[in-house]
Amino acid sequence: MSRLYLDWNATAPLRPEAKAAMAEAMEIVGNPSSVHAEGRAAKALLERSRAQIAAALGAEGADIVFTSGATEAAALALAGRSLDCADVEHEAVSAWCAPGLEVDHTGAVVATVPGCMALQLANSETGVVQTLPDGLAVSDLTQAFGKLPFAFNWLGCEMGLVSAHKLGGPKGVGALVLRQGIDLKAQLRGGGQEMGRRAGTENLIGIAGFAAAAEAAARDLSLGIWDELSQIRNILESALLAAEKGTISVGIASQRLPNTLCLIAPGWKGETQVMAMDLAGFAVSAGSACSSGKVRASKVLRAMGYGEAEAGQAIRISIGPGVTETDVLRFADAWTKAYAKARARAA
Repeated sequence: MSRLYLDWNATAPLRPEAKAAMAEAMEIVGNPSSVHAEGRAAKALLERSRAQIAAALGAEGADIVFTSGATEAAALALAGRSLDCADVEHEAVSAWCAPGLEVDHTGAVVATVPGCMALQLANSETGVVQTLPDGLAVSDLTQAFGKLPFAFNWLGCEMGLVSAHKLGGPKGVGALVLRQGIDLKAQLRGGGQEMGRRAGTENLIGIAGFAAAAEAAARDLSLGIWDELSQIRNILESALLAAEKGTISVGIASQRLPNTLCLIAPGWKGETQVMAMDLAGFAVSAGSACSSGKVRASKVLRAMGYGEAEAGQAIRISIGPGVTETDVLRFADAWTKAYAKARARAA
């Protein structure tokens, strides 16, 4: 049978709308900073894309600063600031912040200090959704964008981080969203691009793909596609928990992303699960993968109170549009059989 991709939180497949928009953008010769006709055509596409992304984010009137991704957006937002965060944050954020904010067993940050902290809207590993306090300094919106109904202008935060490839756009492009009037010190200098906030010629092809993907994602959300995916995720979750009584579904009592399931299988290392499922034709992930491709025990799960062993026995299954009930039940059957073999070998 054909392979089944169940790692949408790592990166979503490129949407056809994004691919088409990028192909069109490739035909535009000019630099958006040039004043001749070719440059003006490029500038028009750049600003049209900016408006499309702002509309999809509910960020009309806010400033959209294009970057190479959410990691660069985090650096731009957080460098030189003294903010607190919890260990559930992505490393792109936690690398710039002081750790120590407490997280309860459901994955929720217990105490919030709005103006002095960075807090994600949704966690990439567990799918757990946070309640954002008004006046929040920075929020990582990367996983929530396109999957949850929200508007940046209603969140009450000063800055938001987003990335194109998480919602079906190309890799290597993202944005920092700023509430109007928020001051920002440029990290990349040498040109006046992006309102003087991020020097360097804009990645027009990637930005066009980002805009098309954002528009398509907003459409899917309004059509209820992610509500349907939530039901499919729940079917998968019920099948796995019924098959193996000791299995733990992380964050099951919390509001979660509609597509995400984080599963702890006692006695079966997450990395081994990933390899077994890969051989069986399924792509899933385990814990937190670093740039070298190695897997380590999830710091997110440890922050939630799970032990080192449990944190190392987790996998994440994340689905997206086009994944069906038949697909996830096929995965459940393969995973259950592989788990039974692993227990038999350990006995």
